[in-house]
Amino acid sequence: MLRILGKVRHLGVISESLEPDDEAALTQIGAQLQARVGERFGGSLAIRQVDAGSCNGCELEIHALNNPYYGIERFGVHFVASPRHADMLLVTGPVSRHMEAALRRTYEATPSPKLVIAVGECGACGGEFGISYASCGAVANVIPVDAVIPGCPPTPLALLHGILQAIGRRATR
Repeated sequence: MLRILGKVRHLGVISESLEPDDEAALTQIGAQLQARVGERFGGSLAIRQVDAGSCNGCELEIHALNNPYYGIERFGVHFVASPRHADMLLVTGPVSRHMEAALRRTYEATPSPKLVIAVGECGACGGEFGISYASCGAVANVIPVDAVIPGCPPTPLALLHGILQAIGRRATR
């Protein structure tokens, strides 16, 4: 234990600091998101996140949206446990054959009008897994998708931007 504490004392803080551009972008995207959520969803957007067979890289970035720095709830966006309470489905990973029926049931249980966003390269096109005996590939192969957030995994800012764009596209239809 003393060896570990000595190493921590010797190395100091080794995490990198955030760029000022990130803070400005977060403030700008957050304000736009809050305004669109206020217009379109009466001030509160409920998201149900579905892991359809991912490596959990996208989930780590999605969980970061709830940390004190990004604090997505301050913009009127929160995650719910039931698709029956959701306005939007955020689906990660290539859809495994075992999750295909569950994803369809989740989609059907979500009240209309609903938004579906495929997150990451795997959700967009199946990623390196593609279509195989174990994978249906992209989310769009199983349920209708309104928007795609690219990246492997996408950053929290990219997730916020993608949610903002999906809401904007839906409002113009």
